[in-house]
Amino acid sequence: MAYLGVVVVLLVAAVLAMQAWRLTDNSAMEKAWTWLQSQAPASVEAFDPAMVEGLPDAARRYFLYTIAPGTPLHLVSEIHMSGEIGLGTKEAPGYRPMRARQILAPPHGFIWRLERAGAGLMQMSGSDGMANGRSWTRFWLNATLPVARAGGDENHLRASFGRAVAEAAFWAPAALLPQHGACWEETGEPNLARAIITHGTLEQAIEIAVAENGQPRWVQFQRWSNANPEKAWRLQPFGGYLGDFQNFEGFTLPTQVEAGNHFGTEAYLPFFRVRVEEVRFPVPKS
Repeated sequence: MAYLGVVVVLLVAAVLAMQAWRLTDNSAMEKAWTWLQSQAPASVEAFDPAMVEGLPDAARRYFLYTIAPGTPLHLVSEIHMSGEIGLGTKEAPGYRPMRARQILAPPHGFIWRLERAGAGLMQMSGSDGMANGRSWTRFWLNATLPVARAGGDENHLRASFGRAVAEAAFWAPAALLPQHGACWEETGEPNLARAIITHGTLEQAIEIAVAENGQPRWVQFQRWSNANPEKAWRLQPFGGYLGDFQNFEGFTLPTQVEAGNHFGTEAYLPFFRVRVEEVRFPVPKS
């Protein structure tokens, strides 16, 4: 009996320790979310097509499609989404239904807050993010067991910055305007726009394929990643397809997105397939 009592005490202590760890994760995420919200400027100018007159034609058309004249140029977006995430391989993706919220404040970072993925006893939650010069991946099974933890190093930060920049092309196009530091280059292809974004020591180039009317069709970039059989950090293609564009306060943004590693190759696996339900633009509290 005494032995059983010790086991019970140890199990309770372990559960309480895990819960305290999870609460610490949540607290850190909430603070980072608030910090990213604070990166939204207190006042914003309105979009004038003259702002993009000197850009390469594909880039100019991209902005004229995604931002209507007179639209306040919000730099921070909050997105509510649902869809599927694939946790397996190309042959067996293992898609799980999910719901998530995201804040996107390029180039400062993002937080993708997974509220729920999977069902029953196999529900996963947690967050993936970058803020204030740090990045992390922290996911939990049934809010009790840590199942994925990474970050705190330059490799992870570089990979996270790539995501922040690429998703700006999805849901925060104002952050890619030249007056905010993006450098747009000629590509030699009439329907391909290319931008380079820097933030401190970080740099990321992205390419956006656009239709004749400027609607972005897909985004791709060389991402620093270890999502490969060797688990080695290296540059490899990442990207996604965009669809079902809708208007959000003057921004025309995709509400259907699929994305994944090895974009444009036979190994491409769209592990991220979402439907956007809402996009809003936070304003700092006075």
